[in-house]
Amino acid sequence: MDTTTTSAQTTPAPQGTPAIPVKLTEAAVAQVKKVIQDQGFQGYFFSIRVVPAGCSGLGYDLNLVRETKSGDLTWEQDGVKIATDALSNKYLAGTEIDFVSSVTGAGFKFNNPNAKSSCGCGTSFST
Repeated sequence: MDTTTTSAQTTPAPQGTPAIPVKLTEAAVAQVKKVIQDQGFQGYFFSIRVVPAGCSGLGYDLNLVRETKSGDLTWEQDGVKIATDALSNKYLAGTEIDFVSSVTGAGFKFNNPNAKSSCGCGTSFST
């Protein structure tokens, strides 16, 4: 059952990109909600941005922010308010974010169909 809803979209998505560029898995939604609850950040947005980083050129920047920036694309999925900027939207279109946990650690895993290559350590990507 898909419970994704859109709301408070401040800027239309650029032509040719989905209105909602990122989808969170159930595990990712649960983790974001846990962090929001544990840190007392009720009402904050889960900000997902693509920034210059690493040896492949681009990386992901995840934060909880009280307010979005002018021009941000915002939506809500399963009670999590999400935001990204127009440039990041271009790189994130169609991305699924999961939260994985193993004996070696835990973290968010990006399944980004726009990433053509990534660095050896997996912290950055290129398109």
